[in-house]
Amino acid sequence: MGGNLPDFCPALKSELNFPLAWGTSPIRDFTSWRRAARRAVEEHLLVPRQDGTPYAPEFTGGPQGEGYTRELVTLSLTRHERVRGALLTPHGPGPFPAVLLLHDHGARFDIGKEKLVRPWCDDTRLASAQAWADRYFSGRFVGDELARRGYVVLCLDALGWGDRGPLSYDQQQALASNFYNLGSSLAGLMAREDARAAGFLAGLDRVDARRVAALGFSMGAYRAWQTAALSDDIAAAASICWMTGLKEMMVPGNNTLRGQSSYYMVHPGLPRFLDIPDVAGIAAPRPMLFFNGALDTLFPADGVRVAYDKLRAVWRSCRAEERLRLKTWPELGHVFTHRMQDEVFAWLDAVL
Repeated sequence: MGGNLPDFCPALKSELNFPLAWGTSPIRDFTSWRRAARRAVEEHLLVPRQDGTPYAPEFTGGPQGEGYTRELVTLSLTRHERVRGALLTPHGPGPFPAVLLLHDHGARFDIGKEKLVRPWCDDTRLASAQAWADRYFSGRFVGDELARRGYVVLCLDALGWGDRGPLSYDQQQALASNFYNLGSSLAGLMAREDARAAGFLAGLDRVDARRVAALGFSMGAYRAWQTAALSDDIAAAASICWMTGLKEMMVPGNNTLRGQSSYYMVHPGLPRFLDIPDVAGIAAPRPMLFFNGALDTLFPADGVRVAYDKLRAVWRSCRAEERLRLKTWPELGHVFTHRMQDEVFAWLDAVL
């Protein structure tokens, strides 16, 4: 064993040839391939679709923001649990473009939605949230910035964070394994919930359903491109600091080999069919943005390069390469700075 990998890891890696990937699959019609690839992903989520469950939202007003209204919304993403989130709405008649904002992991569980939307009713969480924003987002609350710029913003807690936690770091692996014991999946639940959240946001009267984007940083970036792959309610997605090739990521020392946090992003058996960028490619030819930092130790440069090449090939085959924005920031690590944010905001304005 080395770095939590078995000695025969190279042999296992060599067996992964991703036969359902676009360009490798015998399916040559992109629409048919997209349908087959999405079906393969959904089968590996291990969590049934929840389309028949009423959202039954309950809204609680909050203090006015600078040019926008704050609300807490509680809704049913599945039939099992009610979930609370922050909903920000710009002042004006609407309907507005909207952003489904997806929070990161970061091994920090006392805050979830509060990492991206400034909390207004909990001073303890405000201190934690501001420290998080200072560390990763140049002191900004990304959701509040988007609302000030004219976007409806929805940000919900994933299981384990904020109002649905806090989970401890050491509990993650037990939680994931018990989902598997129950014939279900922690990562699959998060994928289903995010797709349902996209449908809820697109269905609000205040929202222009044709102009809904997903945006996230770190694990939130993974959630953003995954939601775009699984939901037609998402018209565009921006993913900051989570894109790689699977084989290139699984190297000694990489964080994903520890278990724990990675279980939120593990769909058992799916790599026998599709690589990570292959799943993201299901969203083509819709506009997609991927930013990575060259100094980000979580995502080695080789993996980002492989993933970007695969993504570029998919959008090129759809004659939509101009809708794909790929960028590596040479001076940055695992962060979403104000300069990156400003480029994303400008891109969202252009594509929505």
